[in-house]
Amino acid sequence: MSRVLLDTDAFLWAIADDSRLGPLSRELILAGADVVLLSHVSLWDIAIKHSLGRSDMPLSAAQAIQWAEQAGFLLLPLDLPHLLTLEQLPHHHRDPFDRLLIAQAISESLTLLSADGAFTAYGGLLQDARR
Repeated sequence: MSRVLLDTDAFLWAIADDSRLGPLSRELILAGADVVLLSHVSLWDIAIKHSLGRSDMPLSAAQAIQWAEQAGFLLLPLDLPHLLTLEQLPHHHRDPFDRLLIAQAISESLTLLSADGAFTAYGGLLQDARR
């Protein structure tokens, strides 16, 4: 069973049909994965950036939830095993949202779709969203 977790950028690219999302990633989201997930962590990230009026965050968390549901993505809550995995992660990445996504991917045996090259330091769970 193929289960894919989208990071915030991969999610935004997917729903906007942005060309930064590569063809392999697009195919994985549309047909290759059994389950595509959007984390509550990404929704938290979106909510903060949107409330700050950042130009790189064109939608609110409520809108992101609607888009995710319309696309058939499942929402992944943050759970205690994720936090326990987070505690064990080496500090290769400073962004707390990204570290939580990495912990979720490891805990749940998910492929993490992201263009963030810093994720590669955490092993083979990453697929580059630009491919």
